[in-house]
Amino acid sequence: MRMPQTFGRRGGGGSFLRGRLTILLIAAVGLFLYWQMNQKPAPFSGRSQLNTIPIQQEVELGQQSYLQILGQEQGQGNEVLCARDMCTGTEAELTSRVREIGARLQAAAIELEQDLLAEGYNFTPVADTFDWTYYVVDSKTPNAFCLPGGYVAVYTGILDITGNYDGEVSMADIADPDKLAVVMGHEIGHALAHHGAERMSQAKVVQIGQVAVGVGFGDMDAGQQRAIMQAFGIAAQGGMLKFSRKHETEADKIGLDLLVRACYDPREAPELWQRMGEIGGGQRPPEWMSTHPASETRAENFRRWMPDAIAAYERNCGPLP
Repeated sequence: MRMPQTFGRRGGGGSFLRGRLTILLIAAVGLFLYWQMNQKPAPFSGRSQLNTIPIQQEVELGQQSYLQILGQEQGQGNEVLCARDMCTGTEAELTSRVREIGARLQAAAIELEQDLLAEGYNFTPVADTFDWTYYVVDSKTPNAFCLPGGYVAVYTGILDITGNYDGEVSMADIADPDKLAVVMGHEIGHALAHHGAERMSQAKVVQIGQVAVGVGFGDMDAGQQRAIMQAFGIAAQGGMLKFSRKHETEADKIGLDLLVRACYDPREAPELWQRMGEIGGGQRPPEWMSTHPASETRAENFRRWMPDAIAAYERNCGPLP
């Protein structure tokens, strides 16, 4: 009697396992089809990107996030310069300089998009429809960002790094705007390439995958489920980090293209990223564990791109000094 019972349990286990694998296979095929059906041409690079977010929705989310972030900064005591009706003195001068750099870069973005479309690239131009907005946040944080829709913020904490690098933030830091233009061009590059929408779309796929794995292994004990979900999470996170590093490199290249069209010196870019690598004593996780390429990698990329960038600058702006 034991033999038939044993075989019965094995047969049932095999059937159960096949059912579980069938669920996972169906989910994998569904995810693959979802991924393929939502591929769109990425501007500038020519690669395909997963993007399920319409441009208008992306811009609306950018505006909402911008207002929320600036409100949070003010709530934490970090003044948003020239956010009031009256704006004079140093506050006005600093904001004016940032907006001047931004205006030159956004004009370059509009021009670059049109030139690429004329060359046969397939994407929807956005630079001429963005609601370009620039504010400076008085904060020690070395940061800057551009959200979808052209919503730009520059933190005073980054000005010494892009300026004379003497350990203090002062108006002298904006006397030479080239390094600040490198940072702003990079951030604008993210918005033009829809990197935020791509990350949100990838996160949707990960969430769907987590649900599928949860359903497929939902009958296991808590410890086994935890181990499987952790393995899935690690694999998904590794893929997301790789895409994030790709986004940073793309934004660097787009920013460099904007830089030379706007007549800012591209030779400042490698030195800037060397400085960035020194922040925090140069302590960084290994590149494969990071959302960003190593600063040394980025500086080397700029050196590799530099001959073409200098040639483009001189075509547009005349000889470099």
